[in-house]
Amino acid sequence: MQRFIIYARKSTDEKDRQILSLESQINELRELAIREHLEIVAEYTEAKTAKTPGRPVFSYILQQIEKHHADGILAWHPDRLARNSIDGGKIIYLIDIGKIVDLRFPTYRFDNTAQGKFMLSIAFSQSKYYVDNLSENVKRGFREKLRRGEWPGCAPLGYLNDYKNHVIVPDAEKAPFIRRFFELCGTGLYTTTELFRETRKWGLTGKTGKKECLRSSITPGTDKTKGARFNDRTAH
Repeated sequence: MQRFIIYARKSTDEKDRQILSLESQINELRELAIREHLEIVAEYTEAKTAKTPGRPVFSYILQQIEKHHADGILAWHPDRLARNSIDGGKIIYLIDIGKIVDLRFPTYRFDNTAQGKFMLSIAFSQSKYYVDNLSENVKRGFREKLRRGEWPGCAPLGYLNDYKNHVIVPDAEKAPFIRRFFELCGTGLYTTTELFRETRKWGLTGKTGKKECLRSSITPGTDKTKGARFNDRTAH
């Protein structure tokens, strides 16, 4: 009997909110295993995006399969396994060399044939396309907000969000410290470590750290997004 590992994944930063919770995925996969009389040797969950390679739990599962501790994976959908070309290619390769014997999904049928592997590679490509397209749409939305003079996210250190007008305004409490911070930086007499030590004495803290403050282009009055600069109408 083939041995399967159950793998459930839900990314904390994914926009596809319709994906079932980890608990719901596990329950569905257990029911599928019972219906199809599959032997389950382990269950793993992971709360991490699949946009980039390097998921520790997923990598461990593949290592277990390569050591012949399991023959296949049980997951909700192929996009739970891979949303990037490296992980998708790795799965296809392990199928090619016989390490992965089968994959089972409640929402997708996989056949370990030439056509089945071709269709699986298309499913992985569609998952990657979804992520890439979503990223482009989000970036385009940010750029459009900036063109309209709106600030697209949380205010950087030294500013506050004006949610009514969709702009940022100087933080009356922290702005003077930011000004002093750059004045000290401009003297050339302080190292970065010494500058941060000074700001700690002032109690200067925020969601955006001081290092990001130094790198941010909002301070001189412009914002740069994807190579395009916009006149800063967002700070008032």
